[in-house]
Amino acid sequence: MDEERFVISDESWIRLEPLLPGKDGDSGTTGKDNRLFLEAVLWRIRTGLPWRDLPREFGHWNSTFRRFRRWAKNGVFERVFKEISGDPDFEYAMIDGTIVQTHQKAAGAARRVQKGGSRSGHRTLARRPLHGAMTTKIVALVDALGNLADFLLLPGQAHDMKGVAPLIEGVSFGALLADKAFDADWLLKELDERGAAAVIPPKANRKEQRDYDKHAYRWRHLIENYFAKIKEFRGIATRYEKTSCSYAANWHLTATIIALR
Repeated sequence: MDEERFVISDESWIRLEPLLPGKDGDSGTTGKDNRLFLEAVLWRIRTGLPWRDLPREFGHWNSTFRRFRRWAKNGVFERVFKEISGDPDFEYAMIDGTIVQTHQKAAGAARRVQKGGSRSGHRTLARRPLHGAMTTKIVALVDALGNLADFLLLPGQAHDMKGVAPLIEGVSFGALLADKAFDADWLLKELDERGAAAVIPPKANRKEQRDYDKHAYRWRHLIENYFAKIKEFRGIATRYEKTSCSYAANWHLTATIIALR
């Protein structure tokens, strides 16, 4: 095990350590080797390999896996992400969706009946289209600096618009940048009622074309850049997790590491 390949720097650990379970005074068993545990999870997200292939230096694979599942179900990774991210710069916001392939071994998890998308639920969100591939869609909201603010997991066949309402609910921003797939009357109306600018190109089939800020629209590349950055981790670019709970935890942990850079 090459420790030089570890992801968490000493500076990053100073910020992370107080946010993790197992501190003195916390209920339950005191956490052991939290830093090594996070490196183990990050090793798997970076490589995309099965838990059983986890190097022994990280500890027994099953103990590490069960600890990961506990933290994922308890929302630990999401809480840490929000603490590290801080307050987003919502001078304007950007929203877009991306699709990832789902590995065949990620099929077969027990499903729970749940409407809409999932931020950290337990159901599987892969779909199998006619050509045989399975996919999961992620709709993300980033701030004016291109930093992730929130995301939503959807089945691969779902339209990006399905993730908009949950992501912008209660979020104040000066403008929303999105491509023409998000050109919907209800969204334009809501943005107008909020007093936020809609920097969204109109679809070609609109009877009445409307104007939008083409200069501001150029900044929409920041959300595409973020997708490219987070997909450098193989466990993000391809979904190996059976449940959305585990896959969302991978997103939250990876996004935390990006925010710490």
